[in-house]
Amino acid sequence: MAASGDPGRQWQEEVAAVVVVGSCMTDLVSLTSRLPKTGETIHGHKFFIGFGGKGANQCVQAARLGAKTSMVCKVGKDSFGNDYIENLKQNDISTEFAYQTQDAATGTASIIVNTEVKTLFNPAPAVADLDPRFYTLSDVFCCNETEAEILTGLKVHSLADATRAALLLKGKGCHVVIITLGAEGCVMLSKTEPMPKHIPTEKVKAVDTTGAGDSFVGALAFYLAYYPNLPLEEMLKRSNSIAAVSVQSAGTQSSYPYKKDLPLDLF
Repeated sequence: MAASGDPGRQWQEEVAAVVVVGSCMTDLVSLTSRLPKTGETIHGHKFFIGFGGKGANQCVQAARLGAKTSMVCKVGKDSFGNDYIENLKQNDISTEFAYQTQDAATGTASIIVNTEVKTLFNPAPAVADLDPRFYTLSDVFCCNETEAEILTGLKVHSLADATRAALLLKGKGCHVVIITLGAEGCVMLSKTEPMPKHIPTEKVKAVDTTGAGDSFVGALAFYLAYYPNLPLEEMLKRSNSIAAVSVQSAGTQSSYPYKKDLPLDLF
């Protein structure tokens, strides 16, 4: 129970349904006609500073869909850190556990997994020697093709490859495995199903795919928290649709859609 400025007036703060533990990064983005070669300098046609970081990206997308969210992170006590805290507030994300430090610059954070709640784990950046407890303690284990390759040692360049990787991850103890495949959607596998299932996504003209995976994960977190009785396959279809919207605009968080701008059938 928190009290307002009026001693006779009190209000009950709503408990966050989606709590994200992760990174808050300041994106310094240059737009160019092509990528430079090694040692080459080329001209860009646009530059902008944006807000990124996998944890914050996912939290913002869940918040914009209407989830009550809280971000657990640490940023520097600098201009970027100040701006990031304000960005979280502007997205209606609780900053009660967003800290600033003078000991480090904005861009570093600690990751803590709380096993007392339903957990959606995104192993990024992936490491080959990931603590095996992450596989068994996570309710939903979601990674992309590159992360799946690092975690399994298998090449993931096709749907068949993703199927094999999902089976191997399931063998490591995962309850539910999701491997995102960009424009091809995703593959899902749970302990109750013998084989992975492909969930395709709609074909769209992509402008900028940066942060699309985080849009997907943030949307999935929203559905897990607010539509727990929705079949997982349907959650993934809807998350695919939201991520597909994000790739049609430039930028990371700036491309993430709000609930009011999405079709009603997604809710």
